[in-house]
Amino acid sequence: MTFMHIALHQVSKTFVERRASLAALSPLTLEIPSGSFVALIGPSGCGKSTLLRLIADQLRPTSGAVQLDGAPPAQARRSKAIGWMAQSPALLPWATVLDNVRLPRHLNPAQQRPAPTPEALLEMMELSAFAGAYPHTLSGGMQQRVALARTLAIGAPLWLMDEPFAALDELTRETLTEELLTLWTHFGPTVLWVTHNIPEAARLADRVIVFTARPGRISAIVEVPLPHPRDATAPEVVAVIRELRQHLRA
Repeated sequence: MTFMHIALHQVSKTFVERRASLAALSPLTLEIPSGSFVALIGPSGCGKSTLLRLIADQLRPTSGAVQLDGAPPAQARRSKAIGWMAQSPALLPWATVLDNVRLPRHLNPAQQRPAPTPEALLEMMELSAFAGAYPHTLSGGMQQRVALARTLAIGAPLWLMDEPFAALDELTRETLTEELLTLWTHFGPTVLWVTHNIPEAARLADRVIVFTARPGRISAIVEVPLPHPRDATAPEVVAVIRELRQHLRA
């Protein structure tokens, strides 16, 4: 898998509708090194998801520039270099588990980026026995496993993840985040992870970016140079959680 470096220079976003405008993001400048796992935390509506959509070329910035490996994000989008996961798994209800995971290759048959086969991905996610099942027969956690396998199927060097496990129960969520870390270690992509779960951010990320309320601006960047796996009750992790809470309350 290739790597993806993210650079944002004075990027802002204001939504304009009729005569009203809403400033979602204040101008921000940020560099995210290739292969990083970065968590974004902050109050609801502070622009975290907007930032992901700007990086994914789903939105255009009001000002500033987004660059992925030195090029506009449209280039990465066209080359299917961006993997996207949100709270809803967005699986095709009429397609089997295997066909859902095959979908990216079906849509982009000329793909030359190395990636595991759909069958290998199902094995990684412990879903091989459900290859012929349909999404409605699966639990929420299993559906998100399928969505994660589909994200990996394009071999994207950038994973943008907007609270993908937020709707799951705590035990399933912890299991899936551990699996995600294993996959990140194996494939080495750049990951941007939006979450409201502060212990989760401290446990997963090697850098946590803290946003203020709307219009979102970066109030702190907290480095987390701790090895994985991390125990959320370990003193070093508890100290990071405490620091993040202090920044959010400031």
